[in-house]
Amino acid sequence: MKIRVGTFNLFQFVEPPYSWYTKKEKFNEEQWLEKKAWIKNQIIKMDCDIIGFQEVFSANALKDLLEELGFKYFKTADTAKTKKDNDKVFINTTVAIASKYPISQSKEVKAHIPSIRKLGYKGFFKFARIPVKVDITLPNDITTTFYICHLKSNRLNEFEYVFNKTHTLEQKKQTVKKALEDNYSEALKQRLCEASSLFFDIKKQKNKPSILMCDLNDKEFSITIEALTNNKYHDENRKETFILNDAAYQFKKKIYNPHPEQKKSSRVSTSYFAGKGNVLDYIFISNDFNKKNKKSIAQVTNYEVLDEHLQKNQDGSLLESDHAQVVCELTF
Repeated sequence: MKIRVGTFNLFQFVEPPYSWYTKKEKFNEEQWLEKKAWIKNQIIKMDCDIIGFQEVFSANALKDLLEELGFKYFKTADTAKTKKDNDKVFINTTVAIASKYPISQSKEVKAHIPSIRKLGYKGFFKFARIPVKVDITLPNDITTTFYICHLKSNRLNEFEYVFNKTHTLEQKKQTVKKALEDNYSEALKQRLCEASSLFFDIKKQKNKPSILMCDLNDKEFSITIEALTNNKYHDENRKETFILNDAAYQFKKKIYNPHPEQKKSSRVSTSYFAGKGNVLDYIFISNDFNKKNKKSIAQVTNYEVLDEHLQKNQDGSLLESDHAQVVCELTF
């Protein structure tokens, strides 16, 4: 049996006459129909059984669109809020999940207070967008927990730390230490609190497979990924062992008759800023799907990034999306 799961940042999914953030930021009816048509077409291309969505303002409109495409089950964990003085202007966004298979239960992801204290977070902590956490029973009767997340985005002019595969966990921790202690990087601190809370929630899921699909708002090799996946990040006495794996590393695309000088292909960007591509959208899988695990119940047999629209326009279009869509196929 195969299942396909995907993540899709919709880029301001706001049904008219509603606006996002300011009164003038809204679609007219013609633009809205065009955006919905593009999203539908993209979902058909993704060919998924389960999809996580970010930037969902108009949840009912999304639910209706998805029902037309065969997704019978739909869940959000929050409702987008509007301004107190104008109920037609949204001030925050939500995440959602759609599935062709039954959603058996929905649960809250609780903040992990010890991690939040350790990071020196001041004030009352809450997720920037409340994650969706649901159990879905697949046709083979295996119940899997799905998390859909959209972590805190960087504030304007906030310095971003960029790491690569040569940086160790300790180097990453030392690099960001002063910025976190002196509150130079408040968005990063929030993201690390969110990622740590998700880590400990997933860790409690003993004997239940988990899949997390997200707009991480942080790059490949980031310390946010360490907080989300790596036991050693949370306990220096532990070895580097991981509770989640980036599905992209679990699949190697075959290149037929490669050019002798062809270098290893670089990872496809899912978002662009100031002309530079980044990987912000991920699918993480628990060790139940890890090809190195002898007891794995399934393996990644395909991994795709749908970025044709970004190749034409790196900034994306409000009538499409400013993110690529990511799809992972698992074969049981």
